[in-house]
Parts: sequence; C-alpha cells; structure tokens
Amino acid sequence: MKKIYFCASVTGGRDNANIYYDAVNILKEHFIILTEHLANKNLTSMGENDLTRKEIYERDIDYLNNCDFVIAECSTPSLGVGYELCYAEKIGKPSFVLFKNAPNKRLSAMIEGNEYYKVIYYDDISDALGQIITEMK
Repeated sequence: MKKIYFCASVTGGRDNANIYYDAVNILKEHFIILTEHLANKNLTSMGENDLTRKEIYERDIDYLNNCDFVIAECSTPSLGVGYELCYAEKIGKPSFVLFKNAPNKRLSAMIEGNEYYKVIYYDDISDALGQIITEMK
C-alpha cells in the first residue's frame, strides 16, 4: 500500500482542521497516512507538545524521505507546508496541492507557478481527493 505524507497548517492556523480530518479519513481507506496526527481535532495552532521541535523536524523529514507522494492542503498559508513542498520537490516526490475555492483568496504564485506541483482547486474535498486516489492507485 502506498504511503502518503499529508501536510497542512498547524502553527499557521487550524481554521480548516475539519477539512484535514475529512481528508485523512478518506485517504486512509486507500493509503497509509504517515501524518495522520494532523487530523486530530484537538491539535491546536500551538502544535505538538510531546516532541521537541527538533524531533518533529527529524520525524517529518524521515516521513518525507519514505513516502510515495505528498498531498498538501494549502488553503491556510503555512511556512512549514511551503518548506515540505520544496523538500518534496528537491527529493523528487510526486506532490499534489489542494486549495479550497474562496472569494478573495489566492494560492501563492511560488506554488501555483511551479509546474512540478499538481494543483487542484476544490469546493468539496472528497471530489478533489477522488482525483488523486484515481491517479495514484
């Protein structure tokens, strides 16, 4: 079974935590989710408390190195997600970027303008994920 590195905003804001929860639950029916903790509705913008910052970094880099592909939910801007996407590109991991359609919001040109990433704009997360599931199975 393929392994996914799912990334989404933590310290940048958890406004879309319900979307992350839905996404992880849909994806885990088809793939192994290395970062399932992002779906935890109790995770706040203060981040994880049981690991040091260095331990989180090392764990996440290990996950990125060992995943089959990356899915980044980018509707809430996040420095960490931007870093993870850049790292994924550097090591050649196929990467999908999800961005929820919303008035007066735009995806960063540094992501949207980079043809390495497959960008999917969505109104319904399950529809967007269906495209990825079909392509990556």
